[in-house]
Amino acid sequence: MAKIPVGVLGATGTVGQRFIQLLADHPWFEVKAVAASDRSIGQRYAEACHWLLPTPIPVGVRDLLVQPIEPGLDCRLLFSALPSDVGGPAEEAFARAGYAVCSNASAHRMDGDVPLLIPEVNAGHTALIETQRRERGWEGLLVASANCTGTQLTLGLKPLQEAFGLRQVLLVSMQAVSGAGYPGVPSLDILGNVVPYIGGEEDKVEAEPRKMLGALQGDGIAAAPFTVSAHCNRVPVRDGHTLCVSVALEREASVDEIVAALADFRGSPEAAGLPSSPAAPIVVCQEPDRPQPIRDRDTDGGMAVVVGRVRACPVFDVKFVLLGHNTVRGAAGGSIHNAELLVAQGWVER
Repeated sequence: MAKIPVGVLGATGTVGQRFIQLLADHPWFEVKAVAASDRSIGQRYAEACHWLLPTPIPVGVRDLLVQPIEPGLDCRLLFSALPSDVGGPAEEAFARAGYAVCSNASAHRMDGDVPLLIPEVNAGHTALIETQRRERGWEGLLVASANCTGTQLTLGLKPLQEAFGLRQVLLVSMQAVSGAGYPGVPSLDILGNVVPYIGGEEDKVEAEPRKMLGALQGDGIAAAPFTVSAHCNRVPVRDGHTLCVSVALEREASVDEIVAALADFRGSPEAAGLPSSPAAPIVVCQEPDRPQPIRDRDTDGGMAVVVGRVRACPVFDVKFVLLGHNTVRGAAGGSIHNAELLVAQGWVER
């Protein structure tokens, strides 16, 4: 099929660059428009962008002129890597103008009529788009990706919810510095150090998985009835968020049953044929010292989450370590995956 023209909002930032990298040679999408802040408008992308990734800027994007963040872009599908204060009103303006917007920003994640999506987990939540269009009076649409930590946590919890039910979740995160953007955390604050605070992060991690694992009821989502307690920390790792997770289940299960549920999980059938879908959303390690960011974050192109050290928990029922690539599955790759789902379901025309 002819590729769908797409645009990237906030294209010069760190997540915007990851969008550009992952969209290069995508079988369904082709970047035709890039938009960024006023200081970059009118420049060639290669001139406006301080490129931070190890692969070169894709040839087809280098010479695109950076455009204003406003409707008029020559495409019908947009990926938003905008900061939330800018992204909130901008994304609404684009959806009102008829664009399909896949947002990585937090501004609309918890809106009642905005699907907060992971294709393997809650593909059916796109039904909210009809409610969104009716209530907001626009022809476009807006869907969101979750917080990077919440995304990988939700993937790890979904098979346990299905098989055993969830009561309580306690997690401690060790989050990479790339999650703070560029230039991010000052080197003298993070080298040889752990920063036990990331503004707003714990609230997001405690709320967003309950929406994604909740049930579609009428014109909204009923949050899943379990509780989450999160301790979020910034650590001197470049890419890859590591979570130490303890879970209280609704019904008793052996470690072997839990490992099997995680390893066998494939998620929604609608996700199976999407270009960005990993062969297995969850990869279970048997080694006693895995997963590790430097060894495991790029599993299946960074789209799989990796689980290890699954064992009985003396306080709850089970505990394990979970790792995901925060700027791929947890950011740009997740939004691209959502867009693929929208195409497969017919919300975006091929």
